[in-house]
Amino acid sequence: MPSHNIPPVWDENSKVLILGSFPSPKSRETGFFYGHPQNRFWKILSAVFEEELPTTTEEKKAFLLKNGIALWDVIKSCEIVGADDNSIKDPVPNDLSIIKADIKAVFTTGKTATLYYKKFTGKDSIYLPSPSPANRAVNDDKMKDAYGVIKKYCKGE
Repeated sequence: MPSHNIPPVWDENSKVLILGSFPSPKSRETGFFYGHPQNRFWKILSAVFEEELPTTTEEKKAFLLKNGIALWDVIKSCEIVGADDNSIKDPVPNDLSIIKADIKAVFTTGKTATLYYKKFTGKDSIYLPSPSPANRAVNDDKMKDAYGVIKKYCKGE
């Protein structure tokens, strides 16, 4: 059963927490979140914050922390076929309490992350469309609009 091998990114200044479901095989291989080259997460988030696209793991971590964003996944381990969230069985939650920051809002990327966050915590999150290359129902402009709300929480607007 695959388990999560990527530690959360956060610091005491994090204002929002973005949670995916479980890292894809490519993310587990690269050792960082949203590691598939066609995943739109980093492209969309850098556009929202009007910053250069981070490419290395170090640049991505610096980008997140600079903008007050904590990043992790809802699921610690599960049975999964490839990167297909619909195939998830026997999910075990990550212990989100280890993130010690004054989080103003929790965002979940995709329906699976949203579903399991609610199931594991009993709390609601702010839904964001999945940036996965498999999600072509939402174009880049609509995705940027949806992700734009993150900036408001990070900047205290």
